[in-house]
Amino acid sequence: MINLRKLRTDMGLSQQALAERFNLSQQSIHKYENGLAEPDIHTLKGFAQLFGVTIDYLVGLPETPDKHTAGFMPTPQEVELLRKLRCIRPDIRQDIENLLSHL
Repeated sequence: MINLRKLRTDMGLSQQALAERFNLSQQSIHKYENGLAEPDIHTLKGFAQLFGVTIDYLVGLPETPDKHTAGFMPTPQEVELLRKLRCIRPDIRQDIENLLSHL
């Protein structure tokens, strides 16, 4: 629970106050924050709702990528092409997009 402590302290909650909200012991919160124990899925969902974050964020995973961009990491050359494309006149850009749609 990499981010639990940060979220809790940012909200101004003590370990005891957070524990009471979820009918847990203060020791349970301490263990979650220090990687000594893992909460059940019901508790994870509750933490995520309380703090307005995803479960992935709580446990330190990267946010779930958009399904259309999952695994897509542009190369420096692709980034440069995109930068140049954005500078082209709209009529020429449309011609390029039309050409690329036929590949």
